[in-house]
Amino acid sequence: MILLLLLLALLAAGWWLYVPDEDRAALERRWAPAPSQFVEVAGIRLHMRDTGPRDAPAIILLHGFASSLHAWEGWAPALEARYRMIRFDLPGFGLTGADPAADYSDARAHGIVMALMDRLGLRRATLLGSSMGGRIAWSFAAAHPERTDRLVLLAPDGFASPGIEYGQAGKVPLMLRALPYVLPDAMLRPSITPAYAQPERIPEEVFQRYRAMMLAPGVRQAIVDRTGGHMLQPPEPLLGRIQAPTLLLWGDQDRMIPPSNARDYLREIPDARLVLLPGVAHVPMEEATEESVAVVMAFLGG
Repeated sequence: MILLLLLLALLAAGWWLYVPDEDRAALERRWAPAPSQFVEVAGIRLHMRDTGPRDAPAIILLHGFASSLHAWEGWAPALEARYRMIRFDLPGFGLTGADPAADYSDARAHGIVMALMDRLGLRRATLLGSSMGGRIAWSFAAAHPERTDRLVLLAPDGFASPGIEYGQAGKVPLMLRALPYVLPDAMLRPSITPAYAQPERIPEEVFQRYRAMMLAPGVRQAIVDRTGGHMLQPPEPLLGRIQAPTLLLWGDQDRMIPPSNARDYLREIPDARLVLLPGVAHVPMEEATEESVAVVMAFLGG
């Protein structure tokens, strides 16, 4: 009887915590109005926005882990006035959703960026990436210097850190393995707040957007798959190949990828400069929108 009661309690707890994926059509109506579009690129239905003058220099923006193209919307008015601004949900995130090939390697991301450039008729573009997107941006620039004009990296990922070693597959904690089935606020909010210097000022709309994108079909399982499949390689040989002028943009309050990491990039990238934003953490495009985009615009115009 005791075992039966325990089993019933576990089943009841599982039912109470279970959060299914949300309906794709409803999510797209809410979060993908114009100028969003969906295009087939390299076997993936890609959620993207392509704005600004078609004959202007192109900028491709790559968001960070568990984020989406919406992270860049605060920068859009300034950037798309002078540049062709292309942003999309990386496979495994947002309304792009899971990659049918379940391949979340950087090489796969490079192939998607290249295929998108070819589809849009872009011979070259500036790549701008945040955190994980920064790693994809700089590794693309190293592999394809002939397609890269400039490089803007916001607290880019790429060097080993405590718990993340070179040449070892990512560890998937037990709690993360449960992610495809549950998403309590008590789990989501603590994963978002460290990205902000003043988390109490995160607009509720932003939190709800993060939650909605996590509940897009297949995204939570894709996050588990990406985490377990990622294997970090020493970045120095690649960084030395980068030919594009590079801006490193960091918040001096970043607790996720500390600004001290910038010295590694400054040492390895041949033509790189650093700008530190005071009182800002990991997502300056959301937390210090006007200040951060002004730095980017000055670099691109220089």
